[in-house]
Amino acid sequence: MVDNKLGKLNKRELQRLLSYIKRDPRVLVPPLPGYDSGVHFLGDKCMVVSTDPCSDVPEEWFGWLLINYAASDVALFGAKPEFCSINLLGALGTKPTLFEKVMEQVCVAAEELNMVVVTGHTGTYKSLNKMVGVCTAYGRIDRSNLIMPSNIKSEDIILQIKEIGFEVLSNFSFMRNKLSKKLFGIIKMQKLLQEISMQSCVYEALKLADLGGVNVMHDITEGGLVSVLNELADCSGFGFQVENEKLLIKPEIKILQEYFSLSDDEILSMSSSGSLIATINPKEKDRILMEISKFGIFGRVIGKFSKNNKRIMIRNKKKFVFPSVSIDPYNKILSG
Repeated sequence: MVDNKLGKLNKRELQRLLSYIKRDPRVLVPPLPGYDSGVHFLGDKCMVVSTDPCSDVPEEWFGWLLINYAASDVALFGAKPEFCSINLLGALGTKPTLFEKVMEQVCVAAEELNMVVVTGHTGTYKSLNKMVGVCTAYGRIDRSNLIMPSNIKSEDIILQIKEIGFEVLSNFSFMRNKLSKKLFGIIKMQKLLQEISMQSCVYEALKLADLGGVNVMHDITEGGLVSVLNELADCSGFGFQVENEKLLIKPEIKILQEYFSLSDDEILSMSSSGSLIATINPKEKDRILMEISKFGIFGRVIGKFSKNNKRIMIRNKKKFVFPSVSIDPYNKILSG
């Protein structure tokens, strides 16, 4: 469950909302809690569809992030993102040059991924006070190659790819530049600025999908690791155990934790777009770790799922109940 002050509805509210949607045999994966994409049939193929909003991010990267947020979700289902639609909605008085700037970023990002912008909408609205973007991305795949939360197995090993904290640290360095410079120093701050392109997991997800032995993939976005692991446990009915000391966390996060008085649970709840969790067959662990290293992808095993439905965090060799509700500190850190 996510603290709904951040934006997402909690699980109960979401289930009530989704109950209005009528099932259709043309849809393989309808809207479901814990599923960031849907899937419908398209001839002898399946079409993976994901839609994501974008707001409160650095203006310099708005369009790039808009494309990669949705494209990442499609890739996490094993499909290459191919097409997209774009909505750019601004406040009254938004200058056309801002729309142009964002659209230029969108097209650069789409070209990098070999995606095509098919349609979209632009406009300004009295009810808005800042720009909001929405990207819907599409990718075709054979049904047999789909990677979905329902594929998780009881003894799956939990693999973390990329560190927690990339998103917050790079966005913080853009949006709260002076404070970032004060906390990290100018050299480290400039490095963090350059790491904003880490907020995509399209490359990592597609490489993992090609390897085989990967049952489920999920990015660590809104609600952080707390949301991801609880959602996967809810989808599968399995429990899990993760080791705190094995988690990949950017070292600079400790500085933010001290400055903003963040709890350990808030760090676990931190949105970290670009980082992902994969569950893998334990017999394939060594092969997968070796193969991804050839592509410059670093991962670490942080735990495992089990038929035992308990959700456990191990800290200093002691077992604790894993947090059930995430309190994402993104807005707390970035709002100023």
